[in-house]
Amino acid sequence: MPAIALTIAGSDPSGGAGLQADLKTFHQLGVYGEAVVTLITVQNTRRVSQVEILDAGLVGRQMDAVLEDIPPAAAKTGALGSAAVIEAVAGRVFPGPLVVDPVMISKHGAPLMDEGARLALRNSLLPKAFLVTPNLEEAAELARIEVTCPEEMREAARRIAGFGPGAVLIKGGHLSGDAVDILYYNGESTEFRSPRAYTPHTHGTGCTYSAAITACLAKGDPLQQAVNTAKAFITAAIRTNPGFGGGAGPVNHFTAI
Repeated sequence: MPAIALTIAGSDPSGGAGLQADLKTFHQLGVYGEAVVTLITVQNTRRVSQVEILDAGLVGRQMDAVLEDIPPAAAKTGALGSAAVIEAVAGRVFPGPLVVDPVMISKHGAPLMDEGARLALRNSLLPKAFLVTPNLEEAAELARIEVTCPEEMREAARRIAGFGPGAVLIKGGHLSGDAVDILYYNGESTEFRSPRAYTPHTHGTGCTYSAAITACLAKGDPLQQAVNTAKAFITAAIRTNPGFGGGAGPVNHFTAI
C-alpha cells in the first residue's frame, strides 16, 4: 500500500503551482495524494488576475472528510489566504507531520495573505508545524529581519523556530550563486546546496519542494533525508523544465532522480 499525503492549498489552473503541483509531486514520488482546496486563482505563467478565498467552514469540512476516512501519513499547507482558513487548519489534529509552506505572495507578485492572516500564521499555525519552509522574503517577514545571505538565513531560522515549529527550512533560491537552503533542526543548522539553473521557468518551485519533503516524510524518511531527496528532485525538475508558457513557466514534475 502506498503512503498517503495531504495538501491543503490553492488551485492553479495552469498546473504549475498549488495543489496541482503538489499532487503531481506526490504521485511521482510514489505517494497517494489527497487535496483540500483553500482558494481559487485565475492565473497563467504571465499573471495572477483574481484570487477567491473559500469559506473557512467549507475548508474545514473538506479536512474533516479526509481525516475521518483516509487519514494522511503527512500533510502540507500552501496558500491559505485568510486568518479564518488558517485557524481552521490549526484547529485540526493531523496524524502525521505537518509541513507549512507560508505562501504570502505569488510568483507574479500578487498578495495571497493579509496582515491578519500573517498574524494567525505566526501565532496559531507555526506552533502546530513539524516543518515550516519559507523563502527569503517570507523568512524576512516572519523573523522581522533582513535575509540576504546564508548567515542571515541561519539567524532568521532560529527566530522562526521560536514560534514553535519543530524545524525551519529557509529556501535560498533567490540568492545569487548556488541555490543554498538552510535547515534548522534540534538546535543545529544544515546547509543544502546545488548549482543554480539559470531559467525563467521556476513557477511552483516552492510548492513542489515542500510537497516532495511531505511525500518523503509520509513514507517515513527522517527529516534530513527527506530534505536531501526533495532538494535533488526540485533541482532536476527546474533543469528539465518543459518550457511551457510565455512567462515564468512550470518545472518538470515528472522528473526522475
